[in-house]
Amino acid sequence: MLKTNKEFLPVQSVQGKVHHPTLKSVYRLGRDGDSRILAATGGITYNAKIGDNCMKWVSDHLEPGVSLRNENKEENDAIQAFACIGNTAIVVSGEAKGAKGYVTGKHGGIEHCMIYFPDEAIQKMSIEDSILIRATGAGLRVDGFPDVFCESIDPELFDKLGITEKDGVLEVPVAFEIPAVLMGSGIGSRTSHTGDYDITTGDRDAYKKLGLEDMRFGDIVLLQDCDNTYGREYVKGAVSIGVVIHGDSTIQGHGPGITTIMTCKTAKIRGKISKDANIATYLLKAKKSKKDAPGKAS
Repeated sequence: MLKTNKEFLPVQSVQGKVHHPTLKSVYRLGRDGDSRILAATGGITYNAKIGDNCMKWVSDHLEPGVSLRNENKEENDAIQAFACIGNTAIVVSGEAKGAKGYVTGKHGGIEHCMIYFPDEAIQKMSIEDSILIRATGAGLRVDGFPDVFCESIDPELFDKLGITEKDGVLEVPVAFEIPAVLMGSGIGSRTSHTGDYDITTGDRDAYKKLGLEDMRFGDIVLLQDCDNTYGREYVKGAVSIGVVIHGDSTIQGHGPGITTIMTCKTAKIRGKISKDANIATYLLKAKKSKKDAPGKAS
């Protein structure tokens, strides 16, 4: 197992509430020029979870599980910065009080933190139920790899990802490798430690050639020539690793969102294709079946 500095990382509480879905405009203008009324971000999504296909839902930027936000901006900024994928989340109010789940991603723009909870907990939850996150992972580093930056990943989950060192390179199991030309909304953000950025899906031939129609919520992916050290931009030879955190979009420049968990300006990271490279495999201790069609609760 790789040695990290995890024993020196604080575990600190951040807290928010289940956030009601919002709607700025009734219609969403798609890349094809058509306007649609589509389910989108926020609330509790009962039938979409990590491990499920994220590309086939009749929706836009669908967030699996529970969407959390703190309406105090500075406190919500702390959630976005300090909560990490894999952190333990605990319901602290309402009928599901005491239920435990896991952070599965952070969505920029709407500034949501997404959380997986078991079905029995989700069925009891309501809008504005409070959820506490045991945030840890900011500042995680791998010994011997000073050029590799880890971000938004719980240290315990990091240890479960099956990352190995070979010839001075970290080899990471990934479900897909994504060329930089497909990365869109979110490029140029002032930080990569919050939120996400999108794989664009307007070129159907390009994403079908990569098999992205089978992409799942929670898939671990490699982003080629993408530097996420401080912000997000194209850098030839850079490599980033991320997690798929929301669903596809009909809007130009948008698609499934990626929260980055590792990045390096040089080729100190490489991918190893694995169908099991999904956070559900590691967090839920059971392989999630790949869904051919949405609408089936797992």
